[in-house]
Amino acid sequence: MPAPRSWACAGNGAEQGLAVVVSCVAGFTDAFFSILRMAEQPDGLITLQDFVRWGASRFNAAGLSFGHGTDNAIDEAAHLVLSAVSLDPTLPAGFRDCRLTPAERVRISDMIERRVAERLPAAYLTGRAWFAGLEWVVTPDVLVPRSPIAELVEAGFEPWIDGEIVGRVLDLCCGSGCIGIAAAVHLPDVDVDLVDISAVALDVARRNVARHHVEDRVRVFASDLFDSIPNDRYDVIVSNPPYVSRSELEALPLEYRNEPELGLLGGEDGLDVVVRILADAANHLTDEGILILEVGSAAPELERRLPSVPFTWLEFERGGEGVLLLTREQLDRHQLELLEEATAR
Repeated sequence: MPAPRSWACAGNGAEQGLAVVVSCVAGFTDAFFSILRMAEQPDGLITLQDFVRWGASRFNAAGLSFGHGTDNAIDEAAHLVLSAVSLDPTLPAGFRDCRLTPAERVRISDMIERRVAERLPAAYLTGRAWFAGLEWVVTPDVLVPRSPIAELVEAGFEPWIDGEIVGRVLDLCCGSGCIGIAAAVHLPDVDVDLVDISAVALDVARRNVARHHVEDRVRVFASDLFDSIPNDRYDVIVSNPPYVSRSELEALPLEYRNEPELGLLGGEDGLDVVVRILADAANHLTDEGILILEVGSAAPELERRLPSVPFTWLEFERGGEGVLLLTREQLDRHQLELLEEATAR
């Protein structure tokens, strides 16, 4: 006996029916867990300010580390809460008492709990950070922007070089591109080259170039420092390279160790990349050019290894240290010892 018509197309009909059932079950499951998460929200938290306070308390109780754009639990919580509801940190104070929807409360709670459980920098959870007064796309493929060099960029690198003569800037080990792109934004007549060895970091840098609409003045190059860049001379070479020693890296809080090691680890003493930059920078600077190089906690070891090099250590109004400056003339004068230190590694 032939099969009933409804079974004749056994394959397609049964599979489609099963797909509908699976889809319904999945939809029900998603809805169920969404309702469950809403039910698990802390009692009495209704407004933006409520969640900032609660988040800060959670962060302090968990002993989190800060330093990726904020230095305390309240500012960290505010960044997460506002980002979760697509608001900027410039939100007027009068909006702090605005009530949140149930879905917004779930989203904020989830982000705060991830910050505690995973110890990720807040910028990796929100996908954004601020540097030199500008907003940046950030992913776990790049370090979170936080260099004190932002102050120099905002000042057009003055008084260390006459802003009127700055025409070309090179950002070495650019990561997200924040230093070089910020220079292009703050100095609208300057051309900038961004260089990094990491392909995924350069993808983020390109997104930031487009975000700030400087495609006509900013180029992006994949290169191991100076190896594969155009044979150009720059008025300013600026770099925030890897400078953390291995022992220091192993002792850092989890938030820092969740950043890409390639952007942090500078060898056993932190200076492997630093001395290579110092040895070769003069060949890529104009006669009046300057090198600005962040070496952070590796500064004492650098001075110990190169005691005769006249490093100028820059000071910053908003805090930060370990940033040196050398002129082209100073680099030329100490070229031999810089090369010796670089080749000895």
